[in-house]
Amino acid sequence: MIRRKINVKKGIQFSVMVCGASGTGRTTFVNMLCGNSVLAHKESDDESGAHAEQGVKIKPLTVEIELEDRTCISLTIVDTPGFGDMIDNEASFSKIVGHLERQYDDHLAEESRIKRNPRFRDNRVHAMLYFITPTGHGLRELDIELMKRLAPRVNVIPVIGRADSLTPTELAETKKLIMEDIEHYRIPIYNFPCNIEEDDEETIEENAELRGLMPFAIVGSEEVIEIGGRKVRARQYPWGIVEVDNPLHSDFLAIRSALLYSHLVDLKEITYDFLYENYRTEKLSKTVEGGDGADSFINPEDLVSQSLRLKEEQLREEEEKFREIEVRVQREINERRQELLAREAQLRDIEFRLHQEAAVAAAQQDVTANSQLQANADGDGK
Repeated sequence: MIRRKINVKKGIQFSVMVCGASGTGRTTFVNMLCGNSVLAHKESDDESGAHAEQGVKIKPLTVEIELEDRTCISLTIVDTPGFGDMIDNEASFSKIVGHLERQYDDHLAEESRIKRNPRFRDNRVHAMLYFITPTGHGLRELDIELMKRLAPRVNVIPVIGRADSLTPTELAETKKLIMEDIEHYRIPIYNFPCNIEEDDEETIEENAELRGLMPFAIVGSEEVIEIGGRKVRARQYPWGIVEVDNPLHSDFLAIRSALLYSHLVDLKEITYDFLYENYRTEKLSKTVEGGDGADSFINPEDLVSQSLRLKEEQLREEEEKFREIEVRVQREINERRQELLAREAQLRDIEFRLHQEAAVAAAQQDVTANSQLQANADGDGK
């Protein structure tokens, strides 16, 4: 596939959200994208906290990665573990949309200030990869509802997770059914748009190829095996080997190139110039009180106050999590203290018994020595 690289400034910021049901390969994909194990797999998490967390969690993580062309990207990964695990996912929808809108609110409040913070970090999400469960059919109601709700706030890119669970024929049919559902339900996904009049032939051809791959079929693996003298990331099965970096086996390289190279700038521009501006217009329209919008005065401090309230709510949630962690840690400390006290008592008991045994042994030695002396004295008397 032809790659069109766009020169970007060193240290560019880019934010990607990954969403999908458990077991669709989100964690492995993120680790492959970053080239490092930045996310822990579910089986390696603390089992004591696994049952305590219910519903979707929003977990942003920022990593610094250096691409092959020496470009540095400050990549923020927003993971959403727990999505799709509940029977009723209405709260999950609201929480994810709320996170996206909260980043817009923060930016809106910042740009409304008279004196802006030079250290303000723009955390608006530029792309959302939605991992579709490889059922062999089209979209589920859960998939349709989430993508329809998120599309007005973020560039939605559908992918099929664990695509190696489908045969090539099943995968092709699944892709066809998913795209038919997206068109039928009018879900405005990021469809790698191009302008025939302004873009060159190379760009038009590349975007056509990417549209032909959608939804991207992802096969993930962090295991490195040796094939014919070369080391590759792959999944090994009794029937053969699936190379995750092989375009014939997986679309991983295509989506990685699009996210971090060819379409990074375009995703950011659509986020800023279209998605954010639409949200900003809606927000300011609701803020206007009375009279025509052109004649009404919008107080920037109201936006700042609203952002602060959202921040306070987020801080309260984090404080609750910290309190839960503190309680759990304190409980573990108490348990360890009790174990140590019990161990100390055992050691004192062992030490006391050893002291008694030593005293008895010393007494026996004294008796034996006295008996020997008495015997020697009796012998000398004779």
